[in-house]
Amino acid sequence: MTFVRALKAQMLCLRHSALVPLHLVCALVAGLACGLYFAVSPWNITLGFDAFVQLLGALMPLMAGIVCGLDVNAEEEATKLSGLLSAVSRQQALFARIALLWLMGVGTLAVTIVIFALVLLVAARDVPEVSVWLAGIGGLALGSIPLYLMLYTTALQWGRNAAISIGALGLILAFFSVGGLAYGLMTGELTATALNMFAYLPTSWAIILGSAPIEWAVAAGAASFTDTLDAVISTVQLMMGLCMIGSALFAGSMAIWISRFEPTQRGE
Repeated sequence: MTFVRALKAQMLCLRHSALVPLHLVCALVAGLACGLYFAVSPWNITLGFDAFVQLLGALMPLMAGIVCGLDVNAEEEATKLSGLLSAVSRQQALFARIALLWLMGVGTLAVTIVIFALVLLVAARDVPEVSVWLAGIGGLALGSIPLYLMLYTTALQWGRNAAISIGALGLILAFFSVGGLAYGLMTGELTATALNMFAYLPTSWAIILGSAPIEWAVAAGAASFTDTLDAVISTVQLMMGLCMIGSALFAGSMAIWISRFEPTQRGE
């Protein structure tokens, strides 16, 4: 069983899932609501864009926890996890399912940011270049890979509520990594390069990698932030390295663990 075939099989399993419209609704609501707010608010729009991307990055642990928890719960109720555990290769089936959920998450992030930016453009507000949006989406996507690996495993082992609870804790820790909700927007500081102790946790990688390209654009366009450019580049290199190493370790551990995993009955 190749990974591509496993991916196609899991796509068939998810085609009628409620997670698909859930992702779309979240993208529309978040993009429109935040876009309308910043369209009429007096905040610096580039820092506002940064704050919005940081909000999305901080939400990723919680959203991944909810999505992974609901998916595992639905799979348990429908097939007792046979769609994953009865496959020729459990590893390929599991990674294919996680990859699809991650791709849905990335698509949601992309749609959300595009809607947000379009609302601002319609309101005649200046926004960063499209390349900056794409870099921010790429950072959010890369930083969220370990979250899906970690939280899907959590949902399989301990259930939906455990995955959601850890995701909620991850949201708080992610905000701590940049000083708090909209801290940079209110103070005018670029917070992705602060790298406090919370920044090294997997729950913070999405918010930092997503925010860094936006803050690079801010620093490149303001003489007062020229010293920050090197710090942003160093931060991206460090966080990308941590993210890739962390993802590899999580994936390797999961591959070993799933081959021995036996589901238990849970009353949730």
